[in-house]
Amino acid sequence: MSKDIYIALDFPEGAAAERFLERNELDGVPVKVGMELFYREGPTIIEKLKDKGHPIFLDLKLHDIPTTVMKAMTNLARLQVDMVNVHALGGAKMIHYAKEGLLAGSSPGKDPKLIAVTVLTSMDETTLQQELRLSGSLESNTVHLSELSNANGADGVVCSVHEAALIKEACNSDFLTVTPGIRLAGTDSNDQKRVSTPAYAKENGADVLVIGRSITQAFDPLKAYKQAVKEWQDESEG
Repeated sequence: MSKDIYIALDFPEGAAAERFLERNELDGVPVKVGMELFYREGPTIIEKLKDKGHPIFLDLKLHDIPTTVMKAMTNLARLQVDMVNVHALGGAKMIHYAKEGLLAGSSPGKDPKLIAVTVLTSMDETTLQQELRLSGSLESNTVHLSELSNANGADGVVCSVHEAALIKEACNSDFLTVTPGIRLAGTDSNDQKRVSTPAYAKENGADVLVIGRSITQAFDPLKAYKQAVKEWQDESEG
C-alpha cells in the first residue's frame, strides 16, 4: 500500500464502491470520493470508508461566493477526511475563507488539507484560450493559480504532472501537488488530455497520485494497483 496513491472511487453508488474494495483486497488504501458518489450517498459513505481505515480525499471542487464556501467547508471539516478541494478560479478571498471554514469545523490538529484545483486535466491550451478566453499559456495560468492558492492558505493544488515541477519552483517544496490523469502503460487516456505514468509523475515533482480507470476498470485491479505502487516507489528509490 502507498499513502501517496489515491484510487478514484468513481462508482454510481456506495455498494458498488465497497464491493470493489472488498473483492480486490484493497483494504485501507487511500481513496478519492468525488461528486458522483458523495451526492448519491452523502456523509454515510465517508463514515463507512473511514471505519475501514481508508484515508479520504473528498473531491467536490467547491466554487461559490466566499461566505458560502466557508460555511460548506465548516460542515465538511467535521467529516474528518484527509483532503478537500476548491476551484482556485474562485479567487483569493474564497480560498482564504475556505481555509477558515476548515479550521473552524475541525478538531485541533485534525483539519483536512485544503487543495485548490488549478486547470482541469481534461482541458488543453485551446480550451483555455478559445473557450474560456484566459490570456497566457496553460502553464503560466496554472503556476499563477498555484501561487494565488499558496498565498491564501491552501496546502497544495490539483494539477497535471506536466506542471508539478514548475509549481514546486514557484511555491515551495512543502506545497503539495496532487496529480490526476495518471495512466498505467497500455491503458486508455479516456477524456483526460494531460496524462502521465506514475514514474514520470514522481520524476516531475508530483506528491500525490489520483488513479481511477487504470485500476478500477482493470481486469485485475489489485495487480494494477500493485503495478502503480511499484512504478511510484521504484522511481522514489531511484
